[in-house]
Amino acid sequence: ADLFEFIGATQPERWDKLVNSGYGGDPVVARAKFVQRLATQLDKRGTVDVLRRGVTDYNVRFRLAYFKPGHGLAPELLERYEANVLSVTRQFRYQPGSNKTIDLGLFVNGVPVATAELKNPLTGQGVEHAMLQYRKDRDPKNRTLKRVGMVHFAVDPYSVAMTTHLTGKLTRFLPFNQGHDLGAGNPPNPDGHRTAYLWERVWSRDAWMDILGRFIHVEKRSKGSKKRPTVIFPRFHQWDAVRRLEADAKATGAGRNYLVQHSAGSGKSNSIAWLAHRFSSLHNQADQKVFEKVVVITDRLILDRQLQDTISQFEHAIGVVQSIDKNAGQLAEALKGEQARIIVTTLQKFPFVFNHVLSLPERTYAVIVDEAHSSQTGEAAKDLRRALGTAEADIGDEPTDAETLLADAVAARRRQPNLSFFAFTATPKGRTLELFGQQGPDGKHQPFHLYPMRQAIEEGFIEDVLANYLTYNRYYHLEKTLLEDPKYETAKARAALARFVNLHPDNLGQRADIVIEHFLDKIAHRMKGKAKAMVVCSSRPHAVGMWEALRKHINNNGYDLGVLVAFSGEVEGLTETKANGFPESETATRFDGDDYHIMVVAEKFQTGFDQPKLVAMYVDKTLSGLAAVQTLSRLNRTHPDKDGTFVLDFVNDTDEIRDAFAVYHGKTVAPPTDPNLMFDTRDELNDFDILDPGEMQQAAVLILDQDSTHDQIHAAMQPAVERFKQLDEDDQDMFREALTRFVRVYGFLAQIVKFANPGLEGDYIYCRALAMLIRDQSTGSSIDLGSEVELTHLRHDQIFEGSISLPGDEGEVQTIYSGAGPLGDPDEELLSEIIARINERFGTDWTDDDRLVFDTAANALVKDEHIQDQAVNNDEATFRDHVFAGEFEKALVSRADRF
Repeated sequence: ADLFEFIGATQPERWDKLVNSGYGGDPVVARAKFVQRLATQLDKRGTVDVLRRGVTDYNVRFRLAYFKPGHGLAPELLERYEANVLSVTRQFRYQPGSNKTIDLGLFVNGVPVATAELKNPLTGQGVEHAMLQYRKDRDPKNRTLKRVGMVHFAVDPYSVAMTTHLTGKLTRFLPFNQGHDLGAGNPPNPDGHRTAYLWERVWSRDAWMDILGRFIHVEKRSKGSKKRPTVIFPRFHQWDAVRRLEADAKATGAGRNYLVQHSAGSGKSNSIAWLAHRFSSLHNQADQKVFEKVVVITDRLILDRQLQDTISQFEHAIGVVQSIDKNAGQLAEALKGEQARIIVTTLQKFPFVFNHVLSLPERTYAVIVDEAHSSQTGEAAKDLRRALGTAEADIGDEPTDAETLLADAVAARRRQPNLSFFAFTATPKGRTLELFGQQGPDGKHQPFHLYPMRQAIEEGFIEDVLANYLTYNRYYHLEKTLLEDPKYETAKARAALARFVNLHPDNLGQRADIVIEHFLDKIAHRMKGKAKAMVVCSSRPHAVGMWEALRKHINNNGYDLGVLVAFSGEVEGLTETKANGFPESETATRFDGDDYHIMVVAEKFQTGFDQPKLVAMYVDKTLSGLAAVQTLSRLNRTHPDKDGTFVLDFVNDTDEIRDAFAVYHGKTVAPPTDPNLMFDTRDELNDFDILDPGEMQQAAVLILDQDSTHDQIHAAMQPAVERFKQLDEDDQDMFREALTRFVRVYGFLAQIVKFANPGLEGDYIYCRALAMLIRDQSTGSSIDLGSEVELTHLRHDQIFEGSISLPGDEGEVQTIYSGAGPLGDPDEELLSEIIARINERFGTDWTDDDRLVFDTAANALVKDEHIQDQAVNNDEATFRDHVFAGEFEKALVSRADRF
């Protein structure tokens, strides 16, 4: 009845044509046959595709639903949308010839689109019973329930879960809750059930039709595959974020910034795809387009493909999405042209747009930033604003060329009235919050929309990487091998001694033993034997040394474990390619296979690496702040066979790790930065008598003027460079630090302050160039104490095992630290004093097993050229009994005398 009510109201002429031309004028036969045709098409193509694209019967095409137009320019489309018949059937009889029913069936124009099982705790049942009912009692082969695009809800007064694919006992339900107190669940509802939002908001007529028309996404199957397509139904936070962002942009227009703090595991790629498509056709109340183009800033190729696939399901116009995969010229053409409504590119291409086009048409843009980080506050971001923005410079009545250039530069750095930024990140820094966030009642900057890490963990979308944390402490003792006692700069000597211990073969050997034995005992059998681990090292030499130590332990014990190493560049002639035996471009793919179980990394793969089989991480590197969160979060990807993660940390304190994660566990906020820091940091530079205002303005204008030559710019900069060279080394370091501080502070604050200062902009341009010319070129500033010290004792003890608990409230990040103040003179100490203080800090109660005297004595003999000659010129028995034994005893005695 609903189906033919809809067709009669929206397509009566087509129905008459079908009845007369296809079914001999018999409406009863036509109805029966058309229903059969529709059912067959639903089985073949799925519910959503039929609703969006309709059905053809005897060369007559029928729409099965009309979706709400984005504007009021076509009133007839709005009338047809209003004619949709949405209905709910209680005790929906889904099985012919059976009394089996589901509590609710949701229909659109007679087409079933969703079901729901409702449970009442007062009768002893809840949402878990509803999910169990779908898994056990609802036949997944049923013609209606198995259709692609059907959605099934399990509901009680407290919680909602949903699935798009019934597979019997293997059916996976996902939470569809709002979140409560930055965690899972739903907030109390003083007017009724906590889950009332489902029927009051999600199932409301406009919202539900919007989900069917512009949210549900069916992932394409690979060619030839008979596997059922995956249906993506928006999770609540995705649906809520996209609709709130759209509503605000529709009401306020272009010119605002938005920050979306969504945890890893939030489905960010789909959220961006949905948002980009909606912005490409968004109209305001006056039926004017809010954004004429959408620019998506991303470094991920996968997002480009996802955008193409998702948007192709909503509309079929070719060229709506254009990926900039060549150069800035391609970007300039896409921005200038009319066809591409959504442009996917990297931020780094914008500085070169002006090489290909002098100016672009004045348009409004929605700029969606895939991962908001510090680069969004730098010069490339300024060039994006300069290319796309329309802000007018504040110029006097008769400006000089210099004043015009500086005013234009200031205008390009500020917020643009025609640009809205929508920035997504799981871990916003203070700068990101200030640039893209909103100010709350307390004056602090906060995200526009939040899906916190805590909620993602509690809902099971990411693993809790701190749930199983194990820390070791390293105790060691050093001895000076020199008779004299030289003085060294304390900081450099401490760093050199730490490096000596980190790279010492005995240290690497002991840690490799712990890693391999722990992996074999606790990790290797997990995930049906496919579990993998990562060893995080502090440097490239450290990674190579650890990789060699791991392989040595494996070979000595006859274990069957594959170990890879990942690092950039070269370490003593060894590259990643040479070490692994295949091109480094294949490292991630090979690690995913069955031949390799452990990967040792230095910098590489510590951010952005998505490997769900990663179960354990062995940390041999100091981690703090955001770096700790990003590195350890490589473990947080879920997998059907994954039942938790493990971290074994040789270096970091659990309190420091807790503090790093606490900032991003709930909501992240940032206090506002004082704009006067721009002037304060600029004034600090006056104390060095390096900068001359006249020279600065002249050079800044030359830098901005495209007609200037390199020799003109360098000539203008040289006087300051020469004055800098006259400073002593300590004053040079202090000036460099103050210069960097001003450049960093101004470069950020100029984007958010409401006033313009062309003079300060000129100072910034000049100082940024000067900083490049006076960079510290000194190399070899570190020292090597390997021949002057000896590691005599070493032990690793487990000190903590358990879960690191985190607070559930908001965390605060600081935007800019002024960092003012002199560096001071470096301390110098005797080597013996430096060693004594290190031994005091890292020492413990030693046993004979902890002494490395035998190993160090043997290593010393191996390096002795006299001993080497004796070994060459004697047979093994003579050398062993008459040469080595005596020399080894002397070496032991000499070392024993030190204790």
